[in-house]
Amino acid sequence: MEQKLLDYFSRILPLTREEIDGIVATLTIRKYPKGTVLLKEGDISSETYFVLDGCVRQYYLIEGEEKTNNFFTEEQWVISMQSMTNSIPSKHFLECVDACTLVVGNREKEEQLYRQFPKLETISRKVMEKVFAEQQELSGSYFTDSPEERYLNLMRTRPVLLQKVPQYIIASYVGVKPESLSRIRKRLTLK
Repeated sequence: MEQKLLDYFSRILPLTREEIDGIVATLTIRKYPKGTVLLKEGDISSETYFVLDGCVRQYYLIEGEEKTNNFFTEEQWVISMQSMTNSIPSKHFLECVDACTLVVGNREKEEQLYRQFPKLETISRKVMEKVFAEQQELSGSYFTDSPEERYLNLMRTRPVLLQKVPQYIIASYVGVKPESLSRIRKRLTLK
């Protein structure tokens, strides 16, 4: 399982045997059952996650209603950046939509690896640039795309989510009630 993370890093910059051994020595891999809450609103984030298997969702609780704004699947990073970086309470939740296998990291391990292997800091910066670009694109779609367009984009770019994730959560993600998502899906099948 750890090979997925090493392959991910190696696609960014090639790793030496020493760097690989250093990363492996600090890895913590955990399995979480479906429904596990990794971070609650109001808690300060102290861990980052790399998804080896499964799906994690990020959502907000607004007036008692869950509003999903992101999904993280295989080879994606789950980071509550604002909470972790600024040591402030999270405004969102992170929950395992299904059984997950995650690499779990924290700031101490990260800093230790950077001191030992400076190239890993460059890799980390490139990862953060990628994560930031994805988040910027995603948040922009909520201003420019209709719910139907967001659903079509999900079908096109991440079809596995439509199989793994309950429809009421998909509805929340595209910004509609479950009944409206049913109408969108019906309309699309008639085209």
